[in-house]
Amino acid sequence: MPTVNQMRQAMIICQYLSNFYRPIYLFRYDVDREEIFIIAGEQETIEITIFNDGKWRYEIVEL
Repeated sequence: MPTVNQMRQAMIICQYLSNFYRPIYLFRYDVDREEIFIIAGEQETIEITIFNDGKWRYEIVEL
């Protein structure tokens, strides 16, 4: 189950993506790693990981 910090951060990040008209292709909670993973962007090039303490990291994948 995601932590409150993870859920709050996920909502904020999804709102940011929506504000910039970036489509969200994948939103997944990994039970084993206890992380939320998001893939977004026109060509699915934005990868965001939200850790259980609410901190997050992003990576822009080059095609």
